[in-house]
Amino acid sequence: MSVILHIETATDGCSVAVSQDGANIFNIDNFEDLKQVGKKDTNHSKRLGVFVDEAMSFTDSHAIPFDAVAVSSGPGSYTGLRIGVSMAKGVCYGQNLKLISIPTLQILCVPVLLRYDDLPEDALVCPMLDARRMEVFTALYTRALRPVIDVHAKVIDENSFKEQLDQHPIYFFGDGAEKCKGVINHPNAHFIDGIKLDAKYMSPLAEKKFLREEFEDVAYFEPFYLKEFVAIKAKNLL
Repeated sequence: MSVILHIETATDGCSVAVSQDGANIFNIDNFEDLKQVGKKDTNHSKRLGVFVDEAMSFTDSHAIPFDAVAVSSGPGSYTGLRIGVSMAKGVCYGQNLKLISIPTLQILCVPVLLRYDDLPEDALVCPMLDARRMEVFTALYTRALRPVIDVHAKVIDENSFKEQLDQHPIYFFGDGAEKCKGVINHPNAHFIDGIKLDAKYMSPLAEKKFLREEFEDVAYFEPFYLKEFVAIKAKNLL
């Protein structure tokens, strides 16, 4: 029997879940509009600790000990990933738990694969995270989450994924897909709205890694930032 704490902070949202043998038994999240400067950090740094405390109180009240912590490993927000991984490591150290990392873009695929089980057999799924302007963090997967194109940063234009679109229907989703609707115009391109990252979707991927004993080194594990963090000096500073 496995009990796993899941932490997801790769984008604006902040969410925590607990699963037992792959089934969610606890979930708490916040998806407020946090586009203003500074609010994202507040959401993650302040809410995450509260959410983790509530999850641990839930398991303590049911006498269910944790076996592992799973964390969304990127790509995504530099600050969000850093806070999420730091929290995951702290819980692992404090309770002597195993650490599991789950690729963020694969987490984004889970609700699509669960809700749309009637996708064509040859369909490909394309999660997209907004990386500003016309750039996205993306990858291309089969319905079994086998990579067709590995995770990368991509500037979207009218020829994006044309080779694959000529051969397969592709379903685009995530907060980066919205800005691509008017750019990618192909009969095989389909867009799914309302798909958000949430820790509750980590459970099937984390359970599989737990059973395979695919754990990270708690001391040395780092998130997959994809792009280096660049500090920008505020314009209103003298």
